[in-house]
Amino acid sequence: SMKLIGAVAIMALAAACSSTKSTGPDVAATDNANSGVSSSVVAGSQDDLEQNVGHRVFFGYDRFDLSAEARSVLERQAAWLRQYPNVRILVAGNCDERGTREYNLALGARRAAAARDYLVSLGVAQNRVETVSYGKERPLDARINEEAWSVNRNAHTNIVSGAVS
Repeated sequence: SMKLIGAVAIMALAAACSSTKSTGPDVAATDNANSGVSSSVVAGSQDDLEQNVGHRVFFGYDRFDLSAEARSVLERQAAWLRQYPNVRILVAGNCDERGTREYNLALGARRAAAARDYLVSLGVAQNRVETVSYGKERPLDARINEEAWSVNRNAHTNIVSGAVS
């Protein structure tokens, strides 16, 4: 199913972006699972964005500045958005579980805004990019450790309208 493929793609991205070097059967299986999928993905769809461009950027602890890796993902998103000028997106900022709900909602908003502002600086019209903060309410990884927290500190891009279906 596409949800499973999306989950696998997220896990592969999370593994690739985590500070620990993971090598082994899980990583290899994930890479192999994705390699045959791209050809069946509909161009201009959320799956296309997730699998061929990248829809999630990660942040350091208590940070909202964009790393070189995050800027690279957003540059690919901007190029992709230029190909699909009717697509509008929602950039959602997320945090790890540490800190108060209020603090994390504000930090998530700053993360989403940082991603949006960079996309706009690359020529994406601001009216195509909405932002929202989920704070710590929507963790990708529910575990309580640094590996989980590093995955949960992110901004992710979802198509809200204009997708090719």
